[in-house]
Amino acid sequence: QVEADLREALRQIGNQALGLFLSSMQTTPEEEITCSCGGILHYQRMREATVISVFGKTTYKRAYYAGCTCKEGKAPIDEQFGLEPGAVTAGLAMLLALAGIGFSYDTSPKWLQAYLLFDISENTVRSETEQMGALQEKREEGLIQQSQDEGYLQQRLRHPGQIAPRLYGSIDAAKVRTEPRAKKGKEKEDHEDWRDMKVLCWFETETVPPSQRSKRQQKKADREQTALRAKNKQYFCDITEANEFGKLLWATGCTVNADLCPDLVFLGDGATWIWNLVTKYYPHAKQIVDWYHAEEHLEVVATAAFSDLIQRKTWLEETTQALWDGQVEDVIAACKALSQTCLQASQAVTYFTNNKERMRYDRFRAAGYMIGSGTIESGCKQIVTQRLKLPGAQWIVVGAVHTAKARSAWLSGHWQNLCALRSALPLAI
Repeated sequence: QVEADLREALRQIGNQALGLFLSSMQTTPEEEITCSCGGILHYQRMREATVISVFGKTTYKRAYYAGCTCKEGKAPIDEQFGLEPGAVTAGLAMLLALAGIGFSYDTSPKWLQAYLLFDISENTVRSETEQMGALQEKREEGLIQQSQDEGYLQQRLRHPGQIAPRLYGSIDAAKVRTEPRAKKGKEKEDHEDWRDMKVLCWFETETVPPSQRSKRQQKKADREQTALRAKNKQYFCDITEANEFGKLLWATGCTVNADLCPDLVFLGDGATWIWNLVTKYYPHAKQIVDWYHAEEHLEVVATAAFSDLIQRKTWLEETTQALWDGQVEDVIAACKALSQTCLQASQAVTYFTNNKERMRYDRFRAAGYMIGSGTIESGCKQIVTQRLKLPGAQWIVVGAVHTAKARSAWLSGHWQNLCALRSALPLAI
């Protein structure tokens, strides 16, 4: 109770101190100042204003000007400190958005109340979180415009900056439950709709020291002769068509010099749209189908084709070893032999044939490449599953996109960039 009382006392002290500080920054008011429209504003009075800060509702007094023909008023102190009366401050907005990307919007206010010691509405948390996502979206739009500017691209070729000796890119998608929408050929909306949140990750890798290896990493080291983990991860996401997502793929790739990297590697599952984008924008990149996805296809075939457990185990061990050794033609032949009586085997023939050159795992291991797409799958879980797919969650598309973009910026270490943009918002309007 002593701690609780002291926390509340400190909050009140902070609230009063902030109000006094803002009021004290007001110098002797000038009689006239220039309006943003070019006209003249006249001093009216010392007008009280209230903002919601990290200490709660904070009140201060500042000079207020009006009387211009445009009928707009102005308080210079508000502009100086990026304040908007009745709204939250940039410092509080950062905390609200952090809660919004970590918890559901109905849970966030309870969590925040325990830390801030005052109540915040669910809609305020939602608004500030989505505002951060909108800022990230605007930042990405700027990158896309920049990446299509010939002058910028030529300048980057002359002065590229740091280029990683080996860089990875990985793309995947996860389903998000969104508001119903009408389907083609249907008059009424469906009960619900599921949309693909496409997720991209750029990253580098490093060897995991033996003393830091988990059991899974040690198992990988024993089998692959090395254990790699991702570092310097940067996530980007959107709900959009593949062609539009390709623009984001290219633009963000320019920021990490992916097109200039001498050893660019892409990891993914067998989705055609992923490899089409990679081939279009980074034709020189090495393409690798995730080992675990490929292995799972063999398990599906074995389960469907053999009722005898011994035959199933024998076939699966032999074909898995062939796949591990990069002998994809042998894997295709083994599946083809079962295709007349097994639909799953017939489908596997198509899958392995289409991705044959992306499954030369013996060569990839020899070159020291990561062959699992766990990094992007983890990204999908962190961005989509752990936030957008909470029990009962159903989103409007723009809300899902902005929340996911804000969360991806946090995971990528770009949060302070968004906070700086958020601090400047009132001045930029």
